[in-house]
Amino acid sequence: MDMHRRSLLAAGSAAAVAPFSRARAQGGTIRLGVLTDMSGPYRDSTGPASLLMTQVAAEEFANRGFTIEVVGADHQNKPDVGANIARQWYDQGMDAIVDVPTSSVALAINQIAREKNKVFLNSGAATSDLTGPQCSPNTVHWTYDTYMLAKGTGNAIVQTGGDSWYFITADYAFGHALQRDTTRFIEAAGGRVVGAARYPFPATTDFSAFVVQAQASRAKVLGMANASGDTLNTIKAAREFGLHRSMKLAALLMSSTDIHGLGLEAGQGLLLTEAFYWDLNDRTRALTQRVRARNQDRPPSQVPAGCYGATLHYLKAVADLGVAAAKADGRATVARMKAMPTDDDAFGPGRIREDGRKIHPVYLFEVKTPAESRGPWDYYKIAATTPAEEAFRPLAEGGCSLVRS
Repeated sequence: MDMHRRSLLAAGSAAAVAPFSRARAQGGTIRLGVLTDMSGPYRDSTGPASLLMTQVAAEEFANRGFTIEVVGADHQNKPDVGANIARQWYDQGMDAIVDVPTSSVALAINQIAREKNKVFLNSGAATSDLTGPQCSPNTVHWTYDTYMLAKGTGNAIVQTGGDSWYFITADYAFGHALQRDTTRFIEAAGGRVVGAARYPFPATTDFSAFVVQAQASRAKVLGMANASGDTLNTIKAAREFGLHRSMKLAALLMSSTDIHGLGLEAGQGLLLTEAFYWDLNDRTRALTQRVRARNQDRPPSQVPAGCYGATLHYLKAVADLGVAAAKADGRATVARMKAMPTDDDAFGPGRIREDGRKIHPVYLFEVKTPAESRGPWDYYKIAATTPAEEAFRPLAEGGCSLVRS
């Protein structure tokens, strides 16, 4: 059923919740809430697709002895709105919240899930603090984080000569963490950061002034510590001012939906790091074939794929633990998730570490030229692969209280 045809229910004073799916069975009901960006800059890379992929996981796990309900809401990229929805959901019997792009919102949900002893399955937020100083026994961090992105992109560019950087950074937790983590790898590789400009998020659409500041810095690389529509607008402004002729443009977080919006003519040659691509292998292609017709004829990008993988593994843990026990104790459910190896068609085999970090291989992709592409959504070729055990921050370096020394 098309999402726009579903009835909307009020959730708090500033958001809407949409009933999405119900897999019927006996033995209790597990309720999942997809808290995401339905109307802002991350809508195309998360939003409806994250809701769909959570539903797909629920459908694939149907008829296992319990009912699964999935609903969705728009947090509008505002921590107060997201926190209000999360509290209402948890108080009304929601068992787990899924996705939550925008790191400031995710950090708020992280604390509420711990307070309520519920489950938080993060896919959309990137801050590595979720498995560092803010780690929680109730949270699993799937898909990607700022450490992974910084290591995969920052280090590689310095090694090829891009040793001076200027950042344009979204002024909230995600942007700060991405700039911080990338700076670490730049400096470790012998490079330096000569300056940075922070812009109000999500209230900025004109990046001209920030691009002019970057141009004046005479740095070799423009690091874009932002995402989705903001990254595209930054690239467009940089090209308008001719910045691409004197600086390399480093997109620190982009997805296939962003490249689709940008176009191969403008995006060709870009290097970017992702944990999922629809055309990686037979399993990712099979998953894409199952969902593409329901996703506006688009393959899933990495955040919705993370919602699928996290939800499927959570439901496996619920089945293993028992519905009543899972509903009663979010910490016990996450502990069971950590004890079980992960495996799904989006990411293949993996595991969840003590700090809540889900680990899997990570890929450095190069955007194809128009001549290399075989058609719509054929955008990437693999430039390098980082093994799962090397892609994410070492346990000893995160400062997570759950990690025993």
